[in-house]
Amino acid sequence: MRATVIHAPHDIRVEEVPDAAIQRPEDAVVRVLRACICGSDLWAYQGVAKRQPGQRIGHEFLGVVEETGSAVSGLRAGDLVVAPFMWSDGTCDYCTEGLYTSCEHGGFWGSVGHDGGQGEAVRVPHADGTLVKLPADAVSDDHLLTALLALSDVMGTGHHAALGAGVRKGSTVAVVGDGAVGLCGVLAAKRLGADRIIALGRHTVRTDIAKLFGATDVVAERGEAAEAAVRELTGGQGAHSVIEAVGTEMSMRTAVNIARDGGAIGYVGVPHGSGTGLDLGVMFDRNLTLRGGVAPVRAYIPELLADVLSGAIDPSPVFDRAVTLDEVPDGYRAMDDRSALKVMIKP
Repeated sequence: MRATVIHAPHDIRVEEVPDAAIQRPEDAVVRVLRACICGSDLWAYQGVAKRQPGQRIGHEFLGVVEETGSAVSGLRAGDLVVAPFMWSDGTCDYCTEGLYTSCEHGGFWGSVGHDGGQGEAVRVPHADGTLVKLPADAVSDDHLLTALLALSDVMGTGHHAALGAGVRKGSTVAVVGDGAVGLCGVLAAKRLGADRIIALGRHTVRTDIAKLFGATDVVAERGEAAEAAVRELTGGQGAHSVIEAVGTEMSMRTAVNIARDGGAIGYVGVPHGSGTGLDLGVMFDRNLTLRGGVAPVRAYIPELLADVLSGAIDPSPVFDRAVTLDEVPDGYRAMDDRSALKVMIKP
């Protein structure tokens, strides 16, 4: 089969690799219908995160089950499924507590020796615990498939950030970051009943999506100027809830400084760069709460799926470009130079 591999920074290729195949009784093989490129994939592309030459890449996909191992009981060939960005057994202590990303037998797509999501097919370990079935008729609805693809990562991650930030009905929320996760954080905050949502971003195409998703205000400034703008919008107090969806020292500092005393920050931006921007003394004095981390999206898919199917939420606008498998290297370049927000792959 053909799949995306990374050989070195800025060297993404689509190559022939061994076919995805059942290796253990708990496995399934999924033929990929939709995949996408994540902002976190760019850290490997840029050389910030190390990868072995020839390693697979990609962790967001949905598709059709082609084959199941002998121990798989909840799925069968022909099922349409979505995969969260990590696999999990669904039965260990962490999984039963909803923290699927800490599964004792879990793993990450594209890790050494495993298929990545940006290919024609994927071997899925612990298929019963990992995959979530979708309505069969969605396979013929291109728009719906696009919205459902967001459940593999960005919609669940935005929701995780909103929960970490304590978003509640009537609250004021600020969102740091105008990438796909930040935009889904806006949508998640709106879904949870936020009354005012301040989106921090400088790119009009992206802030237009933020407004579509429920943002009431846009702050284009950065750093201290952004902090001052948010303070002005909130009568000097700051936001009850802040979603941090970037992961840099500056973004975390901004998040802390625009939070209202007694507020909370939900952080889901993959940390990169030096330092954290955190001053625990400041957080202590102002009674700030910090919650977040790797989003256990498998825990959130069922409730978010229901809202996507009902039309209550539609995260599909975050995908602003579609490519074939052969065009994946072009997709990486487009996201790297910010000419694309989030690229969808149609193998």
